[in-house]
Amino acid sequence: MTIRLLSSSDRPLLREATLANMNWDGPSFTFDDIDAAQELSHYFTSFPSGSDFGLAHQDGDVVRAVAWLVFLPDEDPGYGFVDADTPELSITTFTDFRGHGIGSALLAELIHQARHRGLTDISLSVEDGNGARRIYERAGFNVVGRNGSSDTMLLSLR
Repeated sequence: MTIRLLSSSDRPLLREATLANMNWDGPSFTFDDIDAAQELSHYFTSFPSGSDFGLAHQDGDVVRAVAWLVFLPDEDPGYGFVDADTPELSITTFTDFRGHGIGSALLAELIHQARHRGLTDISLSVEDGNGARRIYERAGFNVVGRNGSSDTMLLSLR
């Protein structure tokens, strides 16, 4: 098993991960849906740009989980948007690999690398009822806002 940096060649993987994130509680969205919605597709279409970066946890050719940070501008905010200087986290542990600590380990490594890169905060959005909230809380994320049925959470790296 290895953890590797994501690159632009991983955009199809991030597209798949974004779909998995949107369907965390059952199939509601299709690839066509996320491709057509800028507020969803911006998580993968231009990755990486600027200071964006991410990691994949894989075993051989099988990617078990991905976690990535994107910096979104004020005019195109994400669901967990705080400000243009704060990257937004997306993380997915693919279904067959959940419950084994892979997502938590990948998140810990991403946070470590974010600190090393001099980032001061990371934000995210999590919907009510999503069990991943426990991972975020254990990592130190705190609720800083609310948008519909989702909380915006922030981790200070200072």
